[in-house]
Amino acid sequence: MDKKIYDTYVRILEEELVPALGCTEPIALAYAAAKAGEVLGIFPEHLTVACSGNIIKNVKGVTVPNSGGMKGVEAAAVLGLTGGDPGQALEVLETVKESDIIRTKELIQNGFCDCVLKEGVANLYIEAKAVCKEEEAIVVIEDEHTNITRIEKNGRVLFEKEEAEIQAAEITDDETPDKNLLNLEDIIAFANEVRMEDVENVLGRQVKYNTRIAEEGLKNPWGAQVGRVVLEEFGGDVKWRAVAKAAAGSDARMSGCSLPVIINSGSGNQGMTCSLPVIEYGHAMEKTEEEIYRALCVSNLVALNQKRYIGSLSAYCGAVCAAAGAGAGITYLHGGTLEQIENTVVNTIADAGGIVCDGAKPSCAAKISTALQAAILSHKMAMRGLTFGRGEGLVMDCPEDTIKAVGYVGRAGMKQTDVEILNLMIGKTKIEEIS
Repeated sequence: MDKKIYDTYVRILEEELVPALGCTEPIALAYAAAKAGEVLGIFPEHLTVACSGNIIKNVKGVTVPNSGGMKGVEAAAVLGLTGGDPGQALEVLETVKESDIIRTKELIQNGFCDCVLKEGVANLYIEAKAVCKEEEAIVVIEDEHTNITRIEKNGRVLFEKEEAEIQAAEITDDETPDKNLLNLEDIIAFANEVRMEDVENVLGRQVKYNTRIAEEGLKNPWGAQVGRVVLEEFGGDVKWRAVAKAAAGSDARMSGCSLPVIINSGSGNQGMTCSLPVIEYGHAMEKTEEEIYRALCVSNLVALNQKRYIGSLSAYCGAVCAAAGAGAGITYLHGGTLEQIENTVVNTIADAGGIVCDGAKPSCAAKISTALQAAILSHKMAMRGLTFGRGEGLVMDCPEDTIKAVGYVGRAGMKQTDVEILNLMIGKTKIEEIS
């Protein structure tokens, strides 16, 4: 295949499949606050975090890892400030001690931190402002969970992303890998041709980390125990084991388990959804490690191909994109053709594409279960040569156009849906006012 596409796909996997401790939205808040504290240089008297609606939505109901069970924007931000290490990015809370938890609870109780809704900004936007007497530090994160775009101290800009990117490009002639090069045909060609030495470290880490948290979720009663219920009630064949493991990983992660996972599209839930079912099917089919890694190339890149049209955060549940990726990977493991893999993706998003995202919380595990059941059904259909026809709903003339159409609905069509979900969650829209 084309060398530029090959090298880009390797870099996409390296940059996207990274470890994160806990749900990525509260972790991004903790990272921003920890960085603001570092820039300020002294512990602040007050912390203000201004967030986009999607950040508030995705933090409200999820347990912050290493927090002693705390939830919410203030808990994530203050804990990052008191005990976080900004040098560890998405693993910022790895360094938290019991004394930091106690101090965080005291600070929150004393009104140390304010959270405000920031309107007219990117869906993923965090602005952390730390103040002590006349000193002030501001850190802004946009679009991606560790993408710091501006740092200020006492009104002076210390760092601004646009200028830094231009300078880096002039010095290194380096660029962010172009996800616009993603397409189903090249993804399959890449999976067939990729040299193991180029991907084995990143994919091996994904297998290790995500399997470990899935096993933790099945072993212990995390969250609503969706994974355990699936496994115990529906039997132990490979389909249900695949669904149960992904759901169990989410059970643990959404309820504060401190084990890190390897993310996809900035999401731990999506990282687990597109990888764990493929790993489970690979083991059940007695596939080699190399064969499983090639299938993981398919599942991860197919998920990323869909998300590039939707964006980091929206009212469209990202578990559907990840499940479609998992279904594609499973079809690949079964020796499916390019057409069968394409049909698996189309069938999945034509079926489960309407699931809404109402924030990160324990019920994400159930949505993962639902999306994966659709993906496995879609795989079975595709292997029989069955698919939904073009012109039926959002199914377009070709698979890539279908992905693009569904992505457009997720990004643009569901924008108002996102607003109404947030208004209900924060109480701006009252239930009693709805007729």
